[in-house]
Amino acid sequence: MYRSCIKRGLGLLLAAILLLCLWPVLLIVALLVRLDSPGPALFRQKRLGLNGKEFEILKFRSMCQGAEHSGDGVYCRKGDARVTRVGRIIRATSIDELPQLLNILRGDMAFIGPRPPLTYHPWPIGEYTAEQRRMFEVRPGITGWAQVHGRKDVEWHKRIQLNVWYVDHCSLPLDLKILFMTVFKVLSNADNENKGDTLTKA
Repeated sequence: MYRSCIKRGLGLLLAAILLLCLWPVLLIVALLVRLDSPGPALFRQKRLGLNGKEFEILKFRSMCQGAEHSGDGVYCRKGDARVTRVGRIIRATSIDELPQLLNILRGDMAFIGPRPPLTYHPWPIGEYTAEQRRMFEVRPGITGWAQVHGRKDVEWHKRIQLNVWYVDHCSLPLDLKILFMTVFKVLSNADNENKGDTLTKA
């Protein structure tokens, strides 16, 4: 009942309230992003969501336009020159994730759940094992169990294991625990940099 109905209803209500309260902040951040470097305020990217279906995730753009297609890789690392001045601030504070409130309203995401992977990284949907595909049984989240247990420094096999564990134990108390742990992570800026290759590390 919680996973199928209550969680969705609470998420919609909270996302709507936050958007109503934060819209001036969102407008100011969007303006600062546009003034800081050429390109749109929002960054759109294809991700894998509920049942492995593709959707378009929204973020405030924190890197120079076209950075994703440069030869420096998809993920940003410490000191990455592609990150803009405003981008460094909104990444450090996780403000760049706020447009995902719209993803919640659209039904693509939830507040708590596995972070949605790229359509091709760490591997395409067809290369996930049956057990790994279980992480797609719930809506992806802005934050999740894997994020509060290492965030960007956890190798992908372990990250997916943590996501599947969340699917099996999803509950309101667990979601509240993840929420409070996430606030601590954001305030301390812990594990917020990609420190190396997390694809195959044991």
